[in-house]
Amino acid sequence: MRAVVCEGAGGVEVLKVAEIEDPTPARDEVVIDVVAAGVNRADLLQRQGHYPPPPGAPGTIGLEVSGTISEVGADVEGWSVGDEVCALLAGGGYAEKVAVPAPQVMPKPDGLDLVSAAALPEAVATVWSNVFMAAHLKDGETLLVHGGSSGIGTTAIQLAVAHGARVLCTVGNAEKMEFCTRLGADVAINYKEAEWASVVSEATGKAGADVILDIMGAKYLQDNVKSLAFDGRLVVIGMQGGTKGELDLGRLMSRRGLVTGTGLRSRSVLDKGGILAEVVAHVWPLVEARKVRPIIHRTFPLEAVAQAHETLEQSNHIGKVLLTL
Repeated sequence: MRAVVCEGAGGVEVLKVAEIEDPTPARDEVVIDVVAAGVNRADLLQRQGHYPPPPGAPGTIGLEVSGTISEVGADVEGWSVGDEVCALLAGGGYAEKVAVPAPQVMPKPDGLDLVSAAALPEAVATVWSNVFMAAHLKDGETLLVHGGSSGIGTTAIQLAVAHGARVLCTVGNAEKMEFCTRLGADVAINYKEAEWASVVSEATGKAGADVILDIMGAKYLQDNVKSLAFDGRLVVIGMQGGTKGELDLGRLMSRRGLVTGTGLRSRSVLDKGGILAEVVAHVWPLVEARKVRPIIHRTFPLEAVAQAHETLEQSNHIGKVLLTL
């Protein structure tokens, strides 16, 4: 089968399309004939040599796909050859076929085309597990999303609005501000032109945000803690702004705040399966009712994988970037 392989670690020049062996399903796996694969920032880190796959995962890149099941392992129940699905992976998505543990597979939502379904698994699993399962965002609370125009950000905005929350977000330009407000954000902040923490304080009457979903890490740590409401929850899911920051414990304790750092890729199959079962139960009805939709910036053919990575690196996109096969 055709797949993207990395000839060493580095820039986009190491990405090559090559022929590799077709996967064979284990007893608890299915094989998916891939129609589309999501491109994520974790993929860029893996290409650069900074984010190796967990033990047992394919060495090739790709954390989410959509497609049709072509093989079913001996112990798998509930899935059949021909089912249209999307799946969360530990790796291997940039390929014509991928073997996936059955609990990490979800049915394609009704009414959504199969290519668009590839934009869902990573974003919805990240948002649901962090904003709702970990931080317990409630109706009437305020959510602050950093990177509001990203795949995760656009998903978080829509899910929060659908659950009755007020949403603030940070973005990098006026076009992204406008898009996020049209998507449902109450306040969009251009962090390049304004001190976002001051805007959050003003917009919330100095009350702060009940939940903050953060992709920046160290760079935003102090202002995030300062921006928490009483009993606020800060969930750190990325480290684009560094890994080590100074935490004002006095401020955190005075707000009765909670700081949590999480990851998705290294979780067990059981954990991922539990998250995805909740996604199918709680998010799929919203997708099928068109209250939540995947935002897709652009699709690229597999052979243009380098261009897809460059698009993500330039950060001018809104929503997801996909590879199609």
